Amino acid sequence: MAEQQSELEERIIIKDQHTKEIDLVNRDPKHINEDVVKVDFEDVIAEPVGTYSFDGVWKTSYTTFTVSKYWCYRLLSAVLGIPLAVVWGFLFALISFCHIWAVVPCIKSYLIEIQCVSRIYSLCIHTFCDPLFEALSKICSNIRVALRKEI
Repeated sequence: MAEQQSELEERIIIKDQHTKEIDLVNRDPKHINEDVVKVDFEDVIAEPVGTYSFDGVWKTSYTTFTVSKYWCYRLLSAVLGIPLAVVWGFLFALISFCHIWAVVPCIKSYLIEIQCVSRIYSLCIHTFCDPLFEALSKICSNIRVALRKEI
């Protein structure tokens, strides 16, 4: 009974990964575009002190900028959003596929093969180089260096 319950919970979890609800209010929960795309009227157009246009022009410019940015974004996302979502979905699926089926197996294979070479290299170093360097260290251990300051 417990196994069936566990299996049922696992199926529900797997199903929820593909059909999870999306948040229509907070559409950037990980703050990916926090500092990149926040462009307001004040970030683009600013009048320094002493160089002001008419108040009506300033208000109309603000409204025109804000509304045109809003509607252009909505139209572009309506026309290009779904095709680009398909392109990005395909691209990330391709990257995932290559990583899972090519990159990781190549790295694992390399690590297995290099481990064998590493053991042989280590054996050679310990067999030939260690005695040589030990002998050189005994020869050089009696060398004394004295510094004198001559005037």
